[in-house]
Amino acid sequence: MKQIEEKTNVMRLLDQKKIKYQVHTYLDTDAISGREVTCALKQDPNAVFKTLVTVGKSKNHYVFLVPVAKELDLKKAAKCVGEKKIEMIKAKELLGLTGYIHGGCSPIGMKKFFRTIIDSSAQNFETIMFSGGKIGYQVELKLEDLRKIIRFDLYDIAGE
Repeated sequence: MKQIEEKTNVMRLLDQKKIKYQVHTYLDTDAISGREVTCALKQDPNAVFKTLVTVGKSKNHYVFLVPVAKELDLKKAAKCVGEKKIEMIKAKELLGLTGYIHGGCSPIGMKKFFRTIIDSSAQNFETIMFSGGKIGYQVELKLEDLRKIIRFDLYDIAGE
């Protein structure tokens, strides 16, 4: 793994809290989708999570992390946050709402904290990986270390 030229906000926030993490970059690849990223980084696609931002019927926003190999089950997701229905926000709304662009969205360091749910399968791994807050960067850390920087709940929210 090559040396990181720049730190993202996610990395700076983790450093501030003295949380141990590992950075993985895929800048020198053509990887775009989550599956392509896991291949480029030679990682288990079940241990690499994508960050999805949704809006409920109540107009509240929620953040869900599911393995890149799976999809978010919108019915399960709505149920676990007590909404009748939730839907993905439009990509063009992402930057204004979270401070992140599509493909570089991380649960750490959003403009505002939204209730965050991570698929319960994350507990099956010693560490999980997710966006480092910028396209081309992933951070890997333990779930208990992630708890030191954001609040989240674990639920079965992944579909096939």
